[in-house]
Amino acid sequence: MIIAFTTFTLPKPITREQARSIFLSTAPTYQGVKGLLRKHYVISEDGGTVGGVYLWNSRSEAEAMYTESWRSFVRDKYDTDPTVTYFESPVVVDNVAQQIFTDE
Repeated sequence: MIIAFTTFTLPKPITREQARSIFLSTAPTYQGVKGLLRKHYVISEDGGTVGGVYLWNSRSEAEAMYTESWRSFVRDKYDTDPTVTYFESPVVVDNVAQQIFTDE
């Protein structure tokens, strides 16, 4: 499994309510994306940084999302350039399912 963190440092901070409204406007874009298991939208306490935490089946499926077209969309929406950082997730603790998962 791959986790991707995206962050956007905003030109000026926004409120949680503003972020929620923006996030709801883009959320449908991510429904049904091949390989995307879950996306969490995030906002920093000071409202100066927003982004997402994505859980992917594979790195290649994640990389298929973060194209120049996606970066352009982010620039238009947030007036800033995004960063994307990838992490492998070899072990997951799921307290809801009461299980520990591994990538093997």
